[in-house]
Amino acid sequence: MIEWITPDWPAPLQVKAAATLRTGGVSEGPFASLNLGSHVGDDPGAVAENRRLLRIALALPAEPVWLNQVHGIDVIDLGSYRRRVDNVTFAAGSENAEAKPADAPTADASVALEPGAVCVVMTADCLPVLFCDTRGTRVGAAHAGWRGLAGGVLGATIKALDVPSTQLMAWLGPAIEQQAFEVGDEVRERFVQLDARNAAAFHSNARGRWQADLYRLARNELARLGVTAVYGGGFQCFADSKRYFSYRRDSRTGRMATLVWLAD
Repeated sequence: MIEWITPDWPAPLQVKAAATLRTGGVSEGPFASLNLGSHVGDDPGAVAENRRLLRIALALPAEPVWLNQVHGIDVIDLGSYRRRVDNVTFAAGSENAEAKPADAPTADASVALEPGAVCVVMTADCLPVLFCDTRGTRVGAAHAGWRGLAGGVLGATIKALDVPSTQLMAWLGPAIEQQAFEVGDEVRERFVQLDARNAAAFHSNARGRWQADLYRLARNELARLGVTAVYGGGFQCFADSKRYFSYRRDSRTGRMATLVWLAD
């Protein structure tokens, strides 16, 4: 049975969201069992079935728009995207429901400004960040690994949502914990140049490198951008192999999904 995390944020009732765990699917081996990534070497049939099971379990109003994520800062407006790609049927259960990787739009975030579209990002250590406005009229999801955070993916997503930051709330989903996320001097320097407060998100280790706290970096960036209603965090993808995929732990592994959408 598919299991997921329901975000613990005070979102309006029409805002629906979930973050999947790795259990409840049909994939095998290193992808066991609810791998939702079609780009990691898993059997395409298994991925398609996992996505179908997810649509049913969450009663999604449409097939999520799966992104070709590249650790960048581009954001897709799903309303505009759906109007452009008028030859694709997004209804759940349609014959076009499982998009091929080549068909997926290249972006690292998406927003939905109306009901009927499902934002999704896939992760296996990187930080998924969900957004909604306090009135429940728009939502967004961002893929925020360290490159995306440093590059400005959260700011780009907030800009695409097109409401004042004070009217937004954010939820930080499952990501790698600080104890397992080692980076070099160049990563720390890049973040400290962006905001001096980021220095506190790095602890030196015995190897002369740094342990980076993605959650703290994201909270600092959201605060800098004016978003103070921030929830979630505290997950440990690396340590908990039964619940989470982790690229740093296993290298060849599956992907989890973090989704948000507006109900009618």
